[in-house]
Amino acid sequence: MTLSAFTPKAAAFGLPTPRGILLMGIPGTGKSLTAKATASVLGKPLLRLDAGRLFAGIVGESEANLRRAIAMAEAVAPCIIWIDELEKALSGSRSSGSTDDGTTARVFGSFLSWLQEKESPVFVVATANDISQLPPELLRKGRMDEISFLDLPGEGERADIWRIH
Repeated sequence: MTLSAFTPKAAAFGLPTPRGILLMGIPGTGKSLTAKATASVLGKPLLRLDAGRLFAGIVGESEANLRRAIAMAEAVAPCIIWIDELEKALSGSRSSGSTDDGTTARVFGSFLSWLQEKESPVFVVATANDISQLPPELLRKGRMDEISFLDLPGEGERADIWRIH
């Protein structure tokens, strides 16, 4: 019998609730496919968060959109929340005070707090094409369980792909 990391039995055993993974690499290396496969392998529903759609024009609405998205994921939990191309949503967080009155920085701060403190069984799979555009606070230990680089397949791996198809 396998022990699911999202069950009360796992918590009683002393396992922490899994937080998530950050997958980085150039486009076309299977980051999005890996997010989908993760949900399939774990047998959990997959929710896709379009981070760009969080931002709205009315003051405070962007933060409210994030709170609603988190509340929905926690209501469905245990689940996988997939955030594709995270760096595009957070790229302006450093200059946010001069470009958008701090909205991006506040949304990012709320997201980081949730990542750090969440106790609900929501597993985050975030993808990024350019890790250099991600704020370093996101990469700090404890935010994600793992940060992985997905590279293009090597010669042997390409041959295997051709054999399969």
